[in-house]
Amino acid sequence: MAPPPTPLSPSELSYLHTSLSLHPPIRPDARSPTSFRPLVAETDLLPAANGSARLCFADGTEAIAGVKAEVEKVQGLGNVRWYDNMDAEMGGIEESERDGEQEGERGKGVGEDKWIEVTVDMPGQRDDDAMVVFLAQMIHEGLVADGGLKNRLVINARWHWRLYIDILLLSPPHTYPLPLLSLTTHLALLSTRLPAPISNHDEDPLFNDDWDASSPLYPSSDTYPDAKTPPQSSPARPPITLLVISVGDNVFFDASREELAVADAVLAVTVGAPSSPSTGLNLLAVRTIDPPSRLSASAAEVGRAGAEIDAEGGKEGVWKASKGGMKRRVLARMVQMCVEGGGVGEEVLGGLGEFS
Repeated sequence: MAPPPTPLSPSELSYLHTSLSLHPPIRPDARSPTSFRPLVAETDLLPAANGSARLCFADGTEAIAGVKAEVEKVQGLGNVRWYDNMDAEMGGIEESERDGEQEGERGKGVGEDKWIEVTVDMPGQRDDDAMVVFLAQMIHEGLVADGGLKNRLVINARWHWRLYIDILLLSPPHTYPLPLLSLTTHLALLSTRLPAPISNHDEDPLFNDDWDASSPLYPSSDTYPDAKTPPQSSPARPPITLLVISVGDNVFFDASREELAVADAVLAVTVGAPSSPSTGLNLLAVRTIDPPSRLSASAAEVGRAGAEIDAEGGKEGVWKASKGGMKRRVLARMVQMCVEGGGVGEEVLGGLGEFS
């Protein structure tokens, strides 16, 4: 998942790394470490989809996400033939009881991970390319780890919704495209609406043809007329994935292409809104990503022992990629800034909520 190489000389990289390591740090565009660049977003632009969104970052990268919902019958219930032979009789009874328990769980609103499908399309990449599969899996991982989305897809014990989330990256990525795809998916899910059911809960589902009567997949606080007694699970929002980098002991959000080139560590943090009112967000997933500086070695280091390279050290004014892992206190600080109450994660979720 490597971005295109940055056309900066070693001296320019050294200057940039030094300025980002200062206290306080100096970013090339004079932003604070937690500030985000302006973006352009719009929702409900695909007429044939249940929900859609378009997001454009300041660096020119753009993505569109569409959500389609389909009614599907629950698979695997009542198909066990435990009476075929006497040896499997007890096992069949246990299997039937297990199916009954699963049916009861679905009636209580427990969904399955396979009800959500995510596909990513990138220009110039095959559908089975490793980067495309990795990005789709990362987004799917956050959506199912939250648990709130798949539980909203239950209609009754025998029927459920299946969501198809298609994400199209319209421009070649200048940096890691994961945050762009995640935020676009977040907005598309916020704008997703499902037809209103007109059948009883235990019957085969029938829905109202009037789209104005449809209900949002993620109801906002404005949906409930009585603000004094809001539901326990509101306001619910889809999870998001933030890209966080560290340079020295400093932590930065929404890193530019040049800042990523000198990053010591890159972290993808997936957070979700808690189901009950509390301070802070839920931590759903954390992934470390190799920064561009560690993806290839310089020609001078090829075929030489690591001890010899470390003994020589680096020249002053010439940037050299750092060796070793991430400091624990820096890692803890990067995660804490994403999930703490009033932190960056809540600020991003609140800003995206204004588009819905």
